[in-house]
Amino acid sequence: MSDRLPVRKTYKLFVGGAFPRSESGRTLEVEGYNVARASRKDAREAVVAARKAVAGWSGATAYNRGQVLYRLAETMETRTDALAAASSGRREVARAIDRVVWYAGWADKLAQVLGSSNPVAGPYFNFTIPEPTGVVAVIAPDEPPLLGLVSRIAPALTGGNAVIAVASESRPLAAIELAEAIATSDVPGGVVNLLTGHRAELAPWLASHMDVNAIDLTGADGLRTDLEIAAAENVKRVIVGKADSQSLYEISAFLELKTVWHPIGT
Repeated sequence: MSDRLPVRKTYKLFVGGAFPRSESGRTLEVEGYNVARASRKDAREAVVAARKAVAGWSGATAYNRGQVLYRLAETMETRTDALAAASSGRREVARAIDRVVWYAGWADKLAQVLGSSNPVAGPYFNFTIPEPTGVVAVIAPDEPPLLGLVSRIAPALTGGNAVIAVASESRPLAAIELAEAIATSDVPGGVVNLLTGHRAELAPWLASHMDVNAIDLTGADGLRTDLEIAAAENVKRVIVGKADSQSLYEISAFLELKTVWHPIGT
């Protein structure tokens, strides 16, 4: 009979493809574990990591992004037990995996559906082309802890954006378990950054940050009005979706539609 003590898991942040502790050294006791309590400096570091990563991710082919997201679903599948223990069970994990696969399939098709060739009066081609917004902050809903987070970050990733997500405050373990799946998949470091802690402390800094291009306030609860005001001061796109939604229009919410003119015959 072994007399060794088990190694208890320490839940850290996920920033730039690594798992740092909060620079403040603070932790929260949540769900029976010590979880890193991110500071505003941690949030700024996550923005820096996302900004560095967004060019490579948005510049990858749409087909490649789809394959990378499909690989993420594969790694989530192999971590079903850990994800189920940190969320509401295996059914939620299965739905989250299926949701990633669904969005992966849209990666190389959304341009054909959301874009268009526009009729114009003149010797020109006129095309509307969807492009990623850039760096997106996501305030994740509390419930469901895994599927809610996946439902908000997957559409942003599908369109080529980099993400900083503030995990569920009351049930953050699912986010860090997801981060471990992301870290062992092909998602480049910095494309997804996950922060745990108090959303009232972190969200205002992300809403007002000049290098964040859009913010998803689905999980913002009573903070929403103040965050919308902070985002408006730097003309940031604001999205409010659903905690459990799967739609092409969730992808389009994180895209800019750009119009291109080109002379015919040259």
